[in-house]
Amino acid sequence: MISLDSPLFLRRVLLADAAASGATGLLMSLGAQSLEPLLGLPAALVQAAGLVLLPFAALVAWVATRRPIRHGGVWAIIVVNGIWVVDSIGLLLSGWVAPTALGYAFVLAQAIVVAVFAELEFTAVRRPRAAAAY
Repeated sequence: MISLDSPLFLRRVLLADAAASGATGLLMSLGAQSLEPLLGLPAALVQAAGLVLLPFAALVAWVATRRPIRHGGVWAIIVVNGIWVVDSIGLLLSGWVAPTALGYAFVLAQAIVVAVFAELEFTAVRRPRAAAAY
């Protein structure tokens, strides 16, 4: 078990964020047509969101592998994650789309996961030892 105070904690959270973002981006960008009837979300929207996630995942992985991890990069990731969460909830409340129950669950689940990553990154980057030059 890695403590929140461990210098590895921030790096591992960032790498997990990168992996989850990359996997979700691949699923959404390559499977948009198949997901449309299941989620009730337009394939173009799902594909575009997936394509946005791919360079984001690469950026998060890049930040995670720098020695030391640059705080500015982590804060940028936290902000983008926060925007993703707000936009996801906003999409569901906007009336612009008519998702199925599975579509609502998908959007809410990924928003919750992204919010958890943002919170873990926020917690870790604020801890002096965890955010140190490891």
